Amino acid sequence: MSAPTAPGWPWPPELDALTAAPAYHDLLFENKHVRVLEAHVGPGQTVPVHTHCWPGVLYILGVSDFVRRGPDGNVLLDTRGTAHAPPGSSVWGEALTPHSLENVGDGELRNITVELKHLG
Repeated sequence: MSAPTAPGWPWPPELDALTAAPAYHDLLFENKHVRVLEAHVGPGQTVPVHTHCWPGVLYILGVSDFVRRGPDGNVLLDTRGTAHAPPGSSVWGEALTPHSLENVGDGELRNITVELKHLG
């Protein structure tokens, strides 16, 4: 498929998760309606700055504490000390502007996301 674009999305396609952080994202399926990604981040790993231009449903396969930072290094979200959606559950995820993600826990972060292209 072509480089991801969502109406009004201001960040370049080079920041898309599959381009900017391919070691942590696998494309499972894509058509004009959806894109399905599997994300996997091991303990101690940091995913480089990337974006997700479409919102979607995340099916949780593995949980761990993580810190999401903006491209300037400022903390956007730190999940330490908060409850996590358990493996086997699904959660909604909005489109994500440029960010990095560091797995600061002991487990592997792993999910499958069905991105909805018509909502971007």
